[in-house]
Amino acid sequence: MLRSILAVICGLVTWFVAATIGNFGLRAWLPGYVAVERSMAFSTTMLCWRLVLGFVSSIAAGYVVSWIAGRRKPATDFAFAVVIVLFFLPVHYGLWSKFPIWYHVAFLGLVGPFAFLGATLRRRQRTMQEGGAAVTG
Repeated sequence: MLRSILAVICGLVTWFVAATIGNFGLRAWLPGYVAVERSMAFSTTMLCWRLVLGFVSSIAAGYVVSWIAGRRKPATDFAFAVVIVLFFLPVHYGLWSKFPIWYHVAFLGLVGPFAFLGATLRRRQRTMQEGGAAVTG
């Protein structure tokens, strides 16, 4: 249980670290991003890239959760997917008027499944490694 809680906490930290690093990339790569960042007056292209960044951050976080939780802990992976959505619900409620509804629906609808995808990728990797070790070992 303690390991599962630690995994979820580390997943949240991973999400924010990945999103912060990715945001530096958006600032450098997207013309005009820095100029509108404070007002959050993002173009549709910028919003789409912010979604991509959120989904990549979710995959990375889910991967870390599964890695820390250890073997056969899909319940922890699922719990993290729920926690990340619940965490962002009040955030998006506060931003509701700043972004179009499709952005909120896409983010809140997919951030959890992408986190679970990251965890699933880690579980599959672990299974393949264990299978390969049994064959070669």
